[in-house]
Amino acid sequence: MLDEYGLKVVTLDLPFRLNHVNCFIAEGEDGVQVIDAGLHNEPTIRRWEKELDGKKVTDILITHYHPDHFGYAGALQEKTGANVWMTKIDAEAGLDAWQNKFLNELTDNYQLAGIPEDKATKMISNTREFVPLVTPYPKVNHYLEEGDFIPIGKYEYEIIHTPGHSDGLVTFYNKEKDILLSTDHILPKITPNISYWFHGEPNPLKNYLNSLDKIKKLDAELVVPSHGKPFYGANKRIEEIKAHHKERLEALLEGIKGGRTVHEASEKLFNKILTIHEMRFAIGETLAHLEYLRLEGQCKRELVDGKYRYFT
Repeated sequence: MLDEYGLKVVTLDLPFRLNHVNCFIAEGEDGVQVIDAGLHNEPTIRRWEKELDGKKVTDILITHYHPDHFGYAGALQEKTGANVWMTKIDAEAGLDAWQNKFLNELTDNYQLAGIPEDKATKMISNTREFVPLVTPYPKVNHYLEEGDFIPIGKYEYEIIHTPGHSDGLVTFYNKEKDILLSTDHILPKITPNISYWFHGEPNPLKNYLNSLDKIKKLDAELVVPSHGKPFYGANKRIEEIKAHHKERLEALLEGIKGGRTVHEASEKLFNKILTIHEMRFAIGETLAHLEYLRLEGQCKRELVDGKYRYFT
């Protein structure tokens, strides 16, 4: 399907419930570009060795700093000598997110969120386990800038900054073919995780909703996501995602009547058994929604016994 665009999908396995990530190889005049790189683990290494055998990799485009996109970029750069491209925002986030300073702050942040100590300890340990999956870090040679155009495969794409899922996430759009490489901004079956991780932009959900409206103006026909299959009709999916978040916000407003910690609110929002990895995302997403409501003046927050409580 994507051959006519000079693109090949490389779907890499992930050891999570979200069990894959779509990366891409784009044919260029002097070699190939790799778009996103997967985790730095043995299955990823072997797969890229097979896919890139005999090819010269000129550039590695990283759409955002999350481990399943950023993780293998540094090691692949060391092997190929390719230039790495990212937004400045996420290049800096990728170098900070797994450093001891941030990891050590999680203890205090999880206490503020009201997470029981045993659960918080497991969540912090789970975060630390990602360090070998994202190192060595890449040397970023060029920054992806909003509004610039970049050749990907057979066509040029506009770089569109769409913060929300991460502060520096980008998508790529070709107007001639009406194709959007939506990365993790718009997915066909699930909604991208919108989390506040106790650092960065204070209202990622508002940023995300604004980014959806920004992409909606394109009315893109073909959408190629980083998880799931390509699909048609960006705007229909955008409206579905916006409706989902509206429902979640309404459920949270109802759930925090009388006051709730972030942890208590997350248990109401995600009423199913979660792995420790998933629990981190549930806390992050709950906090992003609570902060959206607070910053919009729809709820309040107070510090009680060392924990934040949100209430209407």
